[in-house]
Amino acid sequence: MSEAPELLDRVRAGGEVPRHVAVIMDGNGRWARDRHLPRSLGHREGMKAVREAVEGCIAAGVEILTLFAFSEENWQRPPREIGALMALLEEYIARETDELRTNGVEVHVIGDLARLSPPAREAVDRLIAQTRGGTKLLLNLAISYSSRAEIAAAARRLAEDVRAGRLALEDVDEDAVSLRLYTAGLADPDLLVRTSGERRLSNFLLWQLAYTELYITPVLWPDFTRRDLFEAILDFQGRERRFGRVTA
Repeated sequence: MSEAPELLDRVRAGGEVPRHVAVIMDGNGRWARDRHLPRSLGHREGMKAVREAVEGCIAAGVEILTLFAFSEENWQRPPREIGALMALLEEYIARETDELRTNGVEVHVIGDLARLSPPAREAVDRLIAQTRGGTKLLLNLAISYSSRAEIAAAARRLAEDVRAGRLALEDVDEDAVSLRLYTAGLADPDLLVRTSGERRLSNFLLWQLAYTELYITPVLWPDFTRRDLFEAILDFQGRERRFGRVTA
C-alpha cells in the first residue's frame, strides 16, 4: 500500500482538514466479479482498505471516521453471503482490535445490533470495550444501519418524551432530534467519500449529511488506499463551504 508522503505533506499544508469523514465503502462485489472471484473474497479484500482509511485518517489529523459497513437492507441478501459477512466481521475484530487499541482508536458501532448473530454481537461488544479510551481517532462502524430507521426511532423517542412531560412540544427542534440519533454529541461529517463511482446516499446518515461535501471516486473499495483518502481531503480543502450563506 502506498504511504503517499508527498500527498500527506500537501494535506498538512493545505488548510483545514475535515474533522469528520464518512465513507460509503462500495465496490467489493464488482471487484470480485471483475476478477471472476467469489463475492466473499471481495469483502475480504475490503478489510485491507479499512485499515488504510483508519491509518490515513490518523496521519492526516481527522478526528472521526464513520464507515458504512452493512446496511439494514443488506439483510435481504442471500443467507450464504450474510453468513460470510458476519464471519468476516468477527474475523476483522479478532485480527484488528489490538492494532486499533495500539493506534489510539476508539470504536463505536451504530445500527440495529439486535439483528446480529450472538457471536457477532459478542465480538462487537468486545471491540467496543477493548478500544474504549482511544484518543487518536473515533471510528464509527455502521452495521445493520438504516438512516430512515434511525430518524424514525428518534421521532418516537421525542414523542415519548413529550407525552411523558420530559420535553415541551415547543422545544422539539433540530437539536432535540440530533440528540436522539446514534451520532448524538458528534460533529456532523464534513466530507463524505463514496467509492465505485455510484452517486447516491443509500440511506446513510441522511440527517447528518445535510451540509457535507461529497466526493465520488471510481476506485473500488478493495483498491482504496490512503492515497485516495488524501486526494479526497485535498479536494475538500479546495472548496468553499458556505452552509447556505453568501460570501459578501
